[in-house]
Amino acid sequence: MLKKISFLLGFLVLSGCQSTNVSMEGGINDSNTEISEVNFGGDDKFRVGVLLPLSGTAAKQGQGLKNATMIALEDVRNPKLILQYYDTKGTPEGARVAVTNAINQNARLIIGPLKSSSVQAISEETRSHDIPVIAFSTMSNVLQPEVYTLGLMVEEQVDRIITYTAQNGRSRFALLVPDNNTGVAVARAAVKSAQKNGVSITRIGFYTPGTTDFSSITRKLSDYDARTSRLQRFKSSLRNKISQGDATAGKVLERLNKTDTLGEVDFDTVLIPESGASLKAAVSMFGYYDVYAPQVKFIGTSVWENTVLNKESTMRGSWFPALSRSHSDYFIEKYTSIFGERPSSLYSMGYDAVALASALSQKPSEDMNFSITDMDGYVGINGAFRLLANGQNQHSLDIVEIRPDGNFIIDEAPKQFSTASTNIENNGNIVLEPGYVAPKIFGKDTSTAQTLIYGYPLSLENQPLDYVPSDKEKEIVKQGLEKLNIVVSD
Repeated sequence: MLKKISFLLGFLVLSGCQSTNVSMEGGINDSNTEISEVNFGGDDKFRVGVLLPLSGTAAKQGQGLKNATMIALEDVRNPKLILQYYDTKGTPEGARVAVTNAINQNARLIIGPLKSSSVQAISEETRSHDIPVIAFSTMSNVLQPEVYTLGLMVEEQVDRIITYTAQNGRSRFALLVPDNNTGVAVARAAVKSAQKNGVSITRIGFYTPGTTDFSSITRKLSDYDARTSRLQRFKSSLRNKISQGDATAGKVLERLNKTDTLGEVDFDTVLIPESGASLKAAVSMFGYYDVYAPQVKFIGTSVWENTVLNKESTMRGSWFPALSRSHSDYFIEKYTSIFGERPSSLYSMGYDAVALASALSQKPSEDMNFSITDMDGYVGINGAFRLLANGQNQHSLDIVEIRPDGNFIIDEAPKQFSTASTNIENNGNIVLEPGYVAPKIFGKDTSTAQTLIYGYPLSLENQPLDYVPSDKEKEIVKQGLEKLNIVVSD
C-alpha cells in the first residue's frame, strides 16, 4: 500500500474554488543567490533552498518550475515550510554560488537544480553537509545517494511501454533513436526490457539529433532495398511465365504492379523517442518505404505528449507512456489561471518536490534520506512515485493511445510498485541471456554502438546475420503473396 501524502491528496479532494493569488502560510525568500537580510538564526522552520535557472538560456523552464513550487506552497499550507529561491543562472558556477548561499542560510533540503552540470557542481558540497538534493535532471551519471531526481527516467518509460506492448501480442521491436546519450539510454533500456519480457530487439537505427530528414535511416531500417529487389526478381520470373503463355502469371503481375515491395519486415513495432516535426517526419517516412500501421505498431516515450498528434493519420492507434493523469487536470487548470499559459509536464515535478518537502518537514528528527527513500513511495500530482537509494526514481505511468478525437488512457498507472527487480546489469554491463542475438545496427559503427549499449562489443555468436537465407526468403515471398490474396503453387 502506498504511503500517501495526506495533505496533498486532501486538498485535491476537499478544496473548492482555488484562489488565483499566491498567498502562503509558509513563506518565500527570493535571495537570487545574494545573502538575504532575513535573520537566519535558529528557529523551528524547515528551510528549503530552491536552486533554479531564473536567468540564462533555461530561464523559461526555471521560472515555470518556480511558479509550480509557489502553487504547491499555497496548497500544502504548511507554516513550517520556507522556500528560499536562488538563481543558478544555468551554469555550474552559478549553481555553486547558489548552494553555498542556501547552506549558509540554513537550508535543510535542496530542490533543484535543473541541469545535470549544475547538479554535479553542487553534489560534493551538499553531501559534505548531509543535505539531500531533489533535482530535476535525469542524467543517471550525476545521481547518487543523497542526490535524487524527480525527473522522469528514460528506463522506466521504455520498460513500461515495451512491457505493455509485449503483453498485447507484439514480439519484434525496432528502435529509431537519436545518436546521443538519450538514444543510447533508450537502447540499453529496450534491450533489458525485451529480455525481461521474452521479446526481441531486431534493429536499431541511429539518426543525427534534431534532423527532420529520416529518408536514409528509415530506408535501411525497413530493409526497403532488399524488399524492392525481391519484388523485382519475382516480377521478372512472372514475365518469363507470361512469355510462355501463362495467363495466371499475368493476373498476378497486374496486382503486384500496385505494390513497391514484397515481404514483411522483421519487426512488428517501432519505438521512436522523439517529438514535434521530427517525430512526424520519421513516422511518415516509414510509410514512404512501405511500412504501415496497424501491421507495425508505433510507440514512443513521454515526450510524445508535447506534440499534437491526433490529426496525423499515420499516428492513430499509437501508444506512449505518460505521467499519471489522476490529479494533473487540477494543476494544469490552476497554473493556467494564474500564469496565463499551459504548464509543461516538467513544472509538475516542481509541485511534487514541494509536496515531498512538506511531508519531510513533519518528521525532522528522523534520518531524512531514510524518509525520502521509503519504498512504499508517495502520491503526488503526477500519481505514485518513489525515490531510490541510488538517486533514481520510479513513477507509476499511464499508457496513452492516440485517437482522432483525443488521447485516451488505455491502461491506467498501477496503484502500487512491483517489488520485482529489473536490474540485469553487472558493473554497468548488461548481462545477456544464453543464445542472445543482437539487433542489427544502422547509422553507427556496430562495435561502437554495442559497446555503448551493452558495455562491451559482442562476440561473433551474438552477431546478427547479414543476409537472409534462401529458404527464409522463399517464406517471406510466400507470406507477401498471401497478404495480397495470391496463391501460387510451388
